[in-house]
Amino acid sequence: MKAIQFDATIPRYVTGKTLGRISPALFWSGISCTYAKDVPPPDLPTPDWVRVRTSLGGICGTDMGTIMLHTSTYYSPFSSGPFTIGHENVVTIQELGPETPADWQVGERVVVEPLLWCKPRGFTEYCEFCARGEINRCQRITQGTVAAGVMTGVCKDTGGSWSESFIAHPSQLHRVPENVSDENALMIEPFAIGIHAALISWPRNDETVLILGAGTIGLTTLAALRALGSEARILVLARYDFQVEAARRLGATEILNTRSGDCYEWVAEKTGGKCLHPILGRRVVSGGADLTIECVGSDVAIDQAMRFTKDGGRVVLAGLPGIAKGVDWTAIFAQELRVIASRNYNNVEPWNGRKWEATELALHLMETGRVDLGWMVTHRYSLDNYKLALREASLRGETGMIKGVFEFPG
Repeated sequence: MKAIQFDATIPRYVTGKTLGRISPALFWSGISCTYAKDVPPPDLPTPDWVRVRTSLGGICGTDMGTIMLHTSTYYSPFSSGPFTIGHENVVTIQELGPETPADWQVGERVVVEPLLWCKPRGFTEYCEFCARGEINRCQRITQGTVAAGVMTGVCKDTGGSWSESFIAHPSQLHRVPENVSDENALMIEPFAIGIHAALISWPRNDETVLILGAGTIGLTTLAALRALGSEARILVLARYDFQVEAARRLGATEILNTRSGDCYEWVAEKTGGKCLHPILGRRVVSGGADLTIECVGSDVAIDQAMRFTKDGGRVVLAGLPGIAKGVDWTAIFAQELRVIASRNYNNVEPWNGRKWEATELALHLMETGRVDLGWMVTHRYSLDNYKLALREASLRGETGMIKGVFEFPG
């Protein structure tokens, strides 16, 4: 079967880093780390695993950062290659292992929650974090019955959703209710990330929240805040007109298109603060938001998150950062900020008086009509057109892409 694979050998990595500056297309031309290849379907590592057939495989910003070699090499020991890319998915069960629990049936429509924590790796005694349901902090992501990998889509043994089929452990499977569309189901994984980012520092209704970035994670975080019941005032900084419209649809109070307005002056005005000018460097907002959720991961956005938050406020870093070269951390000290990272999601998300698996909570909110995200799937491609898909994903400001997907008919 055809798969889009990533193989970070030193020659491929160096070639991509060097030539990718000339044209982004070189990152997926085959001379860098990303290429299409016919591969055999992955074997089931233990008898209880299942094989799934992909219906939709999402194109994530993290995938694009990996392909374009923007992400830090910090994660490289926690992956194994070559791996088939793709962790966002909606699939049907294609094959059951001989020891798969009897409550799973061939043909069921499911999403595969991609984190490869203790249970998928075959451990019956969990690490300290998985035992508490904090599966995003699993200490065994390089051990167990499958190769190293934080999640499906960066593990050479599991395959990924940028191919017609891959494998999953039953603990990763979640049934999709009949009234939840394939497009909504595809958005479950990024929505779960937004749920975790929203709940990790839940705002009071009288607070002002600032979301930096209106890509997929910024929008799903906004959606999560509203679907989970927040009545806080939510300000959003977006880069493109189509993102402004998406943020408005999801319940933002006020939105600024940063390409047509001064974000420093706007944040100061909207939060009752004041824009100040240091002797050198970027401006500072005296005042600012009670809670800032940074959903971009760039140096500029992280730096702005600190500058746009009031004294004693909170900053949640939900965008995947790299090696920061342009971040002035002085604001953390000067304003006594509380900064917390939000990575992936957990099996103990607190909402409505109980603890939820984030994926189950995301499905519940969709099934009960509290949120609809299916319209965020804006672009569709066959796997044969993967070069066009990656080109348009890298130019989303021109193409208006919110979420692109690979489609696998039948």
